[in-house]
Amino acid sequence: MALLLEHQFRALPADRHVETRAFLEAASYLPPFFDCLGPTVFAPIKSDILANITKIKAVYDTNPGRFRTLQQILEVEKEMHGSQWPKVGATLALMWLRRVLRFVQVFLQSLLDGEKDEHNPNLIRVNVTKAYELTLKPSHSWWLQQLFKAALFAAPYRSDFLKALSKGREVKEEECLEKVKKFLINFSATVDVLYELYHKTNADLDDRV
Repeated sequence: MALLLEHQFRALPADRHVETRAFLEAASYLPPFFDCLGPTVFAPIKSDILANITKIKAVYDTNPGRFRTLQQILEVEKEMHGSQWPKVGATLALMWLRRVLRFVQVFLQSLLDGEKDEHNPNLIRVNVTKAYELTLKPSHSWWLQQLFKAALFAAPYRSDFLKALSKGREVKEEECLEKVKKFLINFSATVDVLYELYHKTNADLDDRV
């Protein structure tokens, strides 16, 4: 679990606003997480993460003071883009990025909750499938959905995945899961705030379908 704990998301302040720079820095360390699941099959998701981080950072860099928080980005872009919002700019990139973050959240929480295939308890297909169906599948094309089905058969064993999270060190499962729990505290709080933000501002395209 050292892979994720080295670059944790910050605890939210009292106003629950997410600082853009700190958020992007933490998110930029997530791609190696998908290498633990399968570097080849999950390559498209890794690429999406990096591309969306780049788009958000490009907007942030134009005026760090004006875009200090993710909340400010949505507020300013709504005024800037008018009727095109939220289908443009950093708002759209963040919408896609938060879906991947939710995937990580649901997947890790499923592991933490002890959800397993009773016939093959050392497989993580149950956990990955749950996370995918609840987060990414609704917005993926048929082709991407088929690609994910193939990914399930290439998913590592539970023990190998936890070892990969610990950067190859042999660790007890209980110890690793305790670190997963620690990581999820700030991470889940941030992801939940992002979903609340998009719902509150009517920026979530899923809600507009």
